Amino acid sequence: MPTVSDYFGCLAFDDTTMRERLPKETYKSLRKTIDEYRTLDINVANIVANAMKDWAIEKGCTHYTHWFQPLTGVTAEKHDSFISPIEGGKVIMEFSGKELVRGEPDASSFPSGGLRATFEARGYTAWDPTSYAFIKDDTLCIPTAFCSYGGEALDKKTPLLRSMEAINIQSLRILKLFDPHTSVRCVRACVGPEQEYFLIPQEMYDARPDLIFTGRTLFGAKPPKCQELDDHYFGAIKPRVQAFMREVDTELWKLGVLAKTEHNEAAPAQHELAPIYSQANIATDHNQLTMEIMQKTAKKHGLVCLLHEKPFLGVTGSGKHNNWSIATNTGMNLLTPGETPYENAQFLLFLCAVIKAVDEYQDLLRISAATAGNDHRLGAHEAPPAVISIFLGDELSAVIDALETDTHYDPKEAAQLKLGVDVLPRLPKDNTDRNRTSPFAFTGNKFEFRMVGSSNSIADCNVVLNTAVAESLRQFADILEKAEDFRTELNHLIRDTIRKHKRIIFNGNGYDDAWIREATEERGLLNLRTTPDALPYFLAAKNVRLFQAHRIYTEKEMKSRYEIVLENYCKTIRIEAATMVDMVYKQILPAIGAYAKDVAETGAAKKALFDAFDVSYETETVKHLSTLTASIAKAVRELEEELPRLDSITDVTNLSFTIKDKIITKMSELRSYVDEAEHITASKYWPYPTYSELLFGVR
Repeated sequence: MPTVSDYFGCLAFDDTTMRERLPKETYKSLRKTIDEYRTLDINVANIVANAMKDWAIEKGCTHYTHWFQPLTGVTAEKHDSFISPIEGGKVIMEFSGKELVRGEPDASSFPSGGLRATFEARGYTAWDPTSYAFIKDDTLCIPTAFCSYGGEALDKKTPLLRSMEAINIQSLRILKLFDPHTSVRCVRACVGPEQEYFLIPQEMYDARPDLIFTGRTLFGAKPPKCQELDDHYFGAIKPRVQAFMREVDTELWKLGVLAKTEHNEAAPAQHELAPIYSQANIATDHNQLTMEIMQKTAKKHGLVCLLHEKPFLGVTGSGKHNNWSIATNTGMNLLTPGETPYENAQFLLFLCAVIKAVDEYQDLLRISAATAGNDHRLGAHEAPPAVISIFLGDELSAVIDALETDTHYDPKEAAQLKLGVDVLPRLPKDNTDRNRTSPFAFTGNKFEFRMVGSSNSIADCNVVLNTAVAESLRQFADILEKAEDFRTELNHLIRDTIRKHKRIIFNGNGYDDAWIREATEERGLLNLRTTPDALPYFLAAKNVRLFQAHRIYTEKEMKSRYEIVLENYCKTIRIEAATMVDMVYKQILPAIGAYAKDVAETGAAKKALFDAFDVSYETETVKHLSTLTASIAKAVRELEEELPRLDSITDVTNLSFTIKDKIITKMSELRSYVDEAEHITASKYWPYPTYSELLFGVR
């Protein structure tokens, strides 16, 4: 029986495969392209394309596709065969460097946010050689960027690659200041996204129109038992779920995805998969593959994998913790505290760059996790609040305090903390109490951004992190490169940065209402509770300057993304509202009416049989159901009447606020009546699987 090491990466055209199949000089040239962000030579591309084609055909492929990530949030692919006609009515299998490097899919139906006119349908895909090609469904998939005819980014990968280059450039400037003879040639942003999800029985999913159309339950009364006993978290994994997890692992390992950890999460039917972290663009590709494979594999086991951030009201939602760090090509993690004064000072400068970036661009970080689904999750005492803050832990915070005040830092082995002084102590490498309420926590050698929703691409938040930290490093490098005394200026710069941006550091309970008041009223931090509240900040002048300065987005590209995100928010809520109306009229009201009728007839029959029979239960139940029916009917009519009025609002910003303030409010009111009715309606009448069945149905 083959072991994991035998088949790991067997469906990926990875470094091992390239080394085996490419001529030595071609391999070396391609590695320089990958490692040092160099331009790809077309002659190298031709050789790589031919080797890639031969490898794929040996694996049973007849087609290839440029696999890309448009602004829909999912992946896209157009398949082309390798066949090429020759004389005599025959074909040969060909694949050129030109076909590898660039494709030309129709871009007409992808979101563009006004970047192109309707008649300008052409789009281009460009190979990302830093992310390995792979085979999926017997098709060679080539990870690519996607742009318009005019060169504007129409995807999530292009800005991510740009941001990775930005942090590479600015990090190298800093490293050369510490060591002019450094052997570091490249700095990469590295990510490990933890993926949370729910598993429910397929037959129950099929019976819920809300799950089918929206990915979440729009109605549902809380079950008698949920997660109160904390007995599901890290509990024994059920055999059916274990079989699913094993198959997911196998399929991911074949693709070279470093799936590492799996366990039960906090809520019933909720689970998590976490990989070993890797280069940001590869991690982004792999996370998209992970979500796709989990959903496909679940169906094979008679299950459905729910990736919505809040599929069940009153139950812990699902996020995607984005573990982010920066590492050199020599293997040094720049966010690992060192053991020497030199290493400590360098670490502290990079730490300050992150603190400064998060404080100055807290709005962008919040926006990077802003979706209709995630709005239900954030701040719900199960996920980080909408206020951005940084958790450092007590010991590292004490180091920061000592630096700010230029006082002594006394750990167990007491020593004076002064940059560049030999007695600078070894800093803590893993001092964290795993504060789950913090949206941005330092966890030993990386930062964990916990605000991202479970269905979201991790590209957006990493674009923000990479670019914002690159800007901090750029400012630091500009100052330090001019310094007459590097150590003195470094000491001053770190102290000054801490003093200016310390407000963003908070080690307490992020769920505490007192913290929210302190954050907003005393510290001046933002509390952007919903997507419409957050998105206008995206086009703030400082944010436009940031992205333009590092060539991540043009202002035109930013405006397009603003439009797309808000349009998606509006469309999502409108679909949910329309689904609610449909469910109430077609099944919920008839079901409640049928039950009320039967109860009423039962009471009447009892009364007719013997006038002294107590029919108070029947009377009160019918009265209660009648009142609820009237409330439901009124609420659903009001919601239904409100929807067509949205068509007259042409400005997407105004539309999003109207939907947030009016439509969602009416949806919540309607739900409250329906959920109350579900509580008192006999189960055989209720038209949909209940929360009890959905959450505890996998056995």
